[in-house]
Amino acid sequence: LVSRISVATGLNRREVTRLTRAERAPRAVRQPPATEVFARWITDPALRNADGRPVDLPRLPDGAEPNFETLARSVTRDVHPRSVLEELCRLGIARHDEATDRVHLLRADYVPGSDRSDMLHFLGDNVGDHLTAAVANVTAETPVHFEQAVFADELSEDALPAVKALVREHWLALVQAAVPALGALIDADHQAGRPQDRRVRIGMYSYAAPMTPENPPDETLPEAPSP
Repeated sequence: LVSRISVATGLNRREVTRLTRAERAPRAVRQPPATEVFARWITDPALRNADGRPVDLPRLPDGAEPNFETLARSVTRDVHPRSVLEELCRLGIARHDEATDRVHLLRADYVPGSDRSDMLHFLGDNVGDHLTAAVANVTAETPVHFEQAVFADELSEDALPAVKALVREHWLALVQAAVPALGALIDADHQAGRPQDRRVRIGMYSYAAPMTPENPPDETLPEAPSP
């Protein structure tokens, strides 16, 4: 089995053995509050307009209109809504208009590009779980995790923006369906008194690169000239 994994992945046998035998440290169950607030904002139908886009929110309650403070408190009461707002603004995900005291969502995906530590955190979590799922499926008698991909070649550089748009469209649809469904399952487990000791990560990725030539150029060294 170790040999099969080594051949399929290119990792040496010692590294495969280390990865398959290593035990992962216990993981925190909850994500940062800012992440959860963002996810709820883009998926809650009450917080989207007729076009399906997240609406701007007044920072404080003002009548029956949805507001940012109520949204933040629906996620956590351990962190003040103002702190959550400052974190979203720091990451460039939201903007607070002080003149109108309204909060504007600036993007539809949570990518804290200005924060290297957060990016490294997501890198370790996403790639680690993906690799662990793939290895578990190879070592198990039957696959235990969903891990599939589609691929194509003979595309042009001009076609890649359409591919990216397709992936983003389906990712947003998956997020909008998954976040409320997962929230409902969490609530149901809590009400039923079931042990809530499991976590789940659902991911999607895309990658584009030049095709490998079918007939690579001859890389043999030229013969030395005759004396």
